[in-house]
Amino acid sequence: MSLRALLEAVARGELSVEEAERRLRLLAIEAVGDYARLDVGRELRRGVPEVVLGDVKSAEELVGIARRMLESSGRAIISRVSGEKAERVVAEVKPDRYRYEGRARMLVLYSEGFKLERTGGRVAILAAGTADVPVAEEARVVAEEMGCEVKTIYDVGVAALHRALAAVREALEWGADAIVVAAGREAALASLVAGLVDVPVVGLPVSVGYGFAGGGLSALAAMLQSCPLGLAVVNIDAGVAAGAFAALIANRAAAARRSRQL
Repeated sequence: MSLRALLEAVARGELSVEEAERRLRLLAIEAVGDYARLDVGRELRRGVPEVVLGDVKSAEELVGIARRMLESSGRAIISRVSGEKAERVVAEVKPDRYRYEGRARMLVLYSEGFKLERTGGRVAILAAGTADVPVAEEARVVAEEMGCEVKTIYDVGVAALHRALAAVREALEWGADAIVVAAGREAALASLVAGLVDVPVVGLPVSVGYGFAGGGLSALAAMLQSCPLGLAVVNIDAGVAAGAFAALIANRAAAARRSRQL
């Protein structure tokens, strides 16, 4: 029984609170063979779904993990998975529906009846250059799977300052609750955005750039040393982490808006 089904059974009076508590403890961690332990209660507890890293796991392991996740929560999210592995997982698991985002290399599978609840949160994602887009797309998929509406504005680096300023204006006029800035090289875009807006900014350094302090190191250092306040920074290429952090902020902001309307 999934977590949602368990709660619905309590609401209908089909399960006692004590029995539901016992089952929740059993559902907290689920083992898959001898290679994975799934935190199936994470989304209910933290508002962040479990995301399985796919590039270091075999197709067979991903099939087993995806099946168990669909049984437990109705959805399986796999990051950094190749198209070939994704096809194998879909063919063997046979979900009710799925989405494979090629640029993000993310696979999401859904069981029958799974419904993604929209929160009203809004996350804008800016990418400095085209090379930064794959990591930015990871953030997009995660924020969408956390119920947010997402606006992406790409190729707006500070090499052409008018594009960056126009992108910031567009994000603010749209009503973004949080902004993710994905940038490699010297990552100047993150500091620029943080100095202009009144919403939280999540810096996402990207491993674009070469030579001295290349591979994302200069981008990470620049974001960490940024002068404007209100900028938080995740690890290099950590699109999943950036998307989750921004979505948590946006979802809390959306919840506050709803409470004021009551």
